[in-house]
Amino acid sequence: MTAPGPRVLYIDDDDALRRLVSKALERRGFSVACAGSGAEGVAMACAAPFDLIAIDHYMPGQDGLQTLEQLLDRLLDPPPLIYVTGSEETRIAVAALKAGAADYVVKTPGEEFFDLLVSSFGQALAQIRLGREKQEAEEALKSANAHLEVVVARQAAMLREVNHRVANSLQLVSALVQMQAGLVTDPAARDALIDTQHRVRAITQVHRKLYTSEDVEAVDIEEYLAALLDDLEQTWSTPKARRVLKLVADPVMLNPDKAVSLGVIVSELVTNACKYAYGPGRHGEVRIVVARAPDGAVELQVEDDGPGFSGEAPTGTGMGQKVMAAMASSLESAITFDPSHSGVRAIIRFTV
Repeated sequence: MTAPGPRVLYIDDDDALRRLVSKALERRGFSVACAGSGAEGVAMACAAPFDLIAIDHYMPGQDGLQTLEQLLDRLLDPPPLIYVTGSEETRIAVAALKAGAADYVVKTPGEEFFDLLVSSFGQALAQIRLGREKQEAEEALKSANAHLEVVVARQAAMLREVNHRVANSLQLVSALVQMQAGLVTDPAARDALIDTQHRVRAITQVHRKLYTSEDVEAVDIEEYLAALLDDLEQTWSTPKARRVLKLVADPVMLNPDKAVSLGVIVSELVTNACKYAYGPGRHGEVRIVVARAPDGAVELQVEDDGPGFSGEAPTGTGMGQKVMAAMASSLESAITFDPSHSGVRAIIRFTV
């Protein structure tokens, strides 16, 4: 069975024209109802739904503009309203469009008028269809966004839980190493455990920065090193032998892997300076500089005012040297020492 065509209400006081319009539109697949006056048309439109309404302008008692106004006022969801005017009535057509008509059609003799009317109906229905499709697409997008927000929130909660557990694990490892360092009697073993604890803390600082930041892809080096150096200063500074760690850093953002490597290097170099550059009862300062070079590379300098090296820069085989060499290698670089500096000045330059 063929589905019924769009329901059209044609309002016109001309009986003969109403019959012609009804037959012409029905031949073209429309289901047509007619009203002989504006008041009758408004009553029919309020009593039953129509897909389209065509309104003639010249009608006795209530003209087309008054009928148009009443339809727009009384119908909750009015269909497209097509205004019908004479060939010399452009001003009236413009007034109808301003009042809310979807389109207007000029009355012409013969089949041309019916073709124009059908064409206007088709355009109006297409606009309705596009509007509905747009609304459906917006609702689908809104629903998808709401679902995505739920997924993101769930993942964020899971990430917070994972980060919380990782942070607890790192703290536990640090505490166990510290406990072990307090139990051993061999000074070399105790120093090795303390150095290991510093390396764990360097990694913990990066994790803490990522855990408390909205950006999990980059670490602010100034903030990261400031926290790391504060921890080192509290570890190595005593009332009789203060260790002042001074940081000067350009704005640099590193991915977490490079930040960990840089943090471990800084921790090793600062620890060496605090342990060996100054005597047990001597105050000392260690300066850390992170500078952005004009070519975009990053240069780290760690220097002290101690006695420096006697002869060549150290190439020791200790764990600290091996750790620094490995971290420098991960940055695709190597640590060098400035022989012109009176103390020790270690330098590493790498690309971001």
